Amino acid sequence: MSTTTTLRVPEGLAHSIRQTAKAAGLSVNAYVVRAARRAATLDAARQLADLGLGQNLAGEGDTL
Repeated sequence: MSTTTTLRVPEGLAHSIRQTAKAAGLSVNAYVVRAARRAATLDAARQLADLGLGQNLAGEGDTL
């Protein structure tokens, strides 16, 4: 299941997103979804770390 959301970004950022998505071989939608998923995962990991439960995540993917 998916939903449609309107996202307003500054033109310069929109241009950068389009170019980077193209270079990665992704649609703009896939690129933005991937970026949002990464951000949500990092936010959850930070919450675990704040609770003292994230030490085992060190070195996994993006830096916490």
